[in-house]
Amino acid sequence: MALTLYYHPLSSYCWKALIALYDSGTPFTPRQVDLGSADDRAVLQALWPPCRFPVLHDGACDRVLPESTILIEYLAQQQAGAAGLLPAEADARLQVRLWDRICDNDLEGPLQKIVGDRLRQEAERDPKGVADARAAVRRTCPLFERQLAGRTWLASEGFSLADCAALPALFYTFIVEPPPTELVQLHAYFERLLQRPAVQRVLLQARPWFQYFPFVDAMPARFL
Repeated sequence: MALTLYYHPLSSYCWKALIALYDSGTPFTPRQVDLGSADDRAVLQALWPPCRFPVLHDGACDRVLPESTILIEYLAQQQAGAAGLLPAEADARLQVRLWDRICDNDLEGPLQKIVGDRLRQEAERDPKGVADARAAVRRTCPLFERQLAGRTWLASEGFSLADCAALPALFYTFIVEPPPTELVQLHAYFERLLQRPAVQRVLLQARPWFQYFPFVDAMPARFL
């Protein structure tokens, strides 16, 4: 597979794809994209007109895979080392997809609202929208606590697509709207994720970019 990943090292959805690629040992060429560069934007837009990353290009068949979930499912289909990211058994696969969606929709979505609002000028900010987004994050975290009881990984016996989605969502959750300490299963799970070599590699690559994160003042020193 002649794979090229178009990505940015600060993007949580790109982290999700990178974790899958690194954890599965899939060879690929990383292509960092600066959306502030007209040339980079043109390259990405030619591949995927909405101009969002990550985008995976399989040069062997000239196939373009946008969206982190889709490209990870493609890896699971095409790459032996990635097959476990999406379990073969139907019920387990359904659980993995469910928790992938919870991570993206119920954590990442509200977090993007919160972070995006901080980037706005004061007069353009949306305090009510941010308050609602924070409340949504607080409602979602206890779902993880219940799900993780008796489990090592989020949705199947092995590390899966759901865990690839959980790490970036939880990383930024623990900075922007930290879960209460009584959610002990969630805290322990987050620490397990942080010990995964693929996760450590992604965070190391992202470290030089953390200075540009709008909530860097709240980021724990161990990540800086």
